[in-house]
Amino acid sequence: VEYTTTKTPITPTRRRGSSSRQEEVVTETGVLMGDAVVLATGHSARDVYEELYRTQQQQDNNGGNSPRVQLEPKGFAVGFRVEHPQRIINEMQYGMEWGTSVRTGKVQTDRRNQEYFENLATSSSQDDERSTHHERIPVPSYRLATDQAWDGAIKRGAYSFCMCPGGQIVPASTDSTHLCVNGMSFSRRDSLWANAALVVTVQPDDPILEPYKEQYGALAGVAFQKDIEKRAAIMGGGNLTVPVQRVTDFIARRTSPTVPSSSYRLGVKSSPCHELYPAPLTDALRDALVNHFEKSMPGFVCDEALLHGVETRTSSPVRISRNGKTMEAEGVQGLFPAGEGAGFAGGIVSAAVDGLHVAEAVSSHLFLEDRENDGAERQEIA
Repeated sequence: VEYTTTKTPITPTRRRGSSSRQEEVVTETGVLMGDAVVLATGHSARDVYEELYRTQQQQDNNGGNSPRVQLEPKGFAVGFRVEHPQRIINEMQYGMEWGTSVRTGKVQTDRRNQEYFENLATSSSQDDERSTHHERIPVPSYRLATDQAWDGAIKRGAYSFCMCPGGQIVPASTDSTHLCVNGMSFSRRDSLWANAALVVTVQPDDPILEPYKEQYGALAGVAFQKDIEKRAAIMGGGNLTVPVQRVTDFIARRTSPTVPSSSYRLGVKSSPCHELYPAPLTDALRDALVNHFEKSMPGFVCDEALLHGVETRTSSPVRISRNGKTMEAEGVQGLFPAGEGAGFAGGIVSAAVDGLHVAEAVSSHLFLEDRENDGAERQEIA
């Protein structure tokens, strides 16, 4: 069975004249032979999904029964990147006594942190709470989650994801007409800002995907992601400029008259980010912020908190079906889907763990094949 992409044709096939299940991978430069093929694309490899789905549809329409990869929709989550000054997170997590002890080694960041706590103590007459500690403590992070975010009809999951203390927001787009962002931290975690994804869950049978299902089938989630990213790019005005909105204004459904500084280096534009997503997702995130996250971390909802649009690629919205025992793709022997792109992980660590499981399955596959071939050879000699 042949799988082709516009840039790198891939063809897993049974080698002619061989009793084994040896596989071929056909590329632009030739054919690579192997006894197993691992398909471990990233979760943004949309051209791979589209080509696999096109092949599946063609064979279904033609009544063919050749082996082919099966795709199925899976749940995912979408939302925004939220950014706070790191010094505010320091206060929320460590309080007045210990927040001033956060040290990064970067003069500007540490000075701004010291000034922030000095101003807090002065304005609140809390001189007696000023820290006398000289210890150096780590830059803090946070994690927020609820499964009770009300969207007006049902409860959804909402949570923070990939929190980056002392980090920055970066572009994650593959082209300028579709805008999405991500976050990162350098090892010192010494920037002025802290950011995290704030996302809401979308299930495979979610009503918001209905407009996409007839045309895109199992790829309805991918089409929805692309639609939101296109809207964000238009709202930002192009050139990867990101639409932003204060969290307080997002809750109040108004465009921010002014916005604070951002770590995003390609430019931001004050925009009505509350209009980007379908109302159920916006309402669920608003409810999560007001009734859950703010209660877990008082001060999280503040004028300094800035939403950046959009965070759409937390995990793949489609899964390549595979056998739970052999880890091979359903319908195609010797092909092993793995990691985020295959729909079996939702982050760096889980992708690595899935890779370990697939590696063990490949090892078992090859070992069993070798034993079968050795047995056949001994039988022929006898």
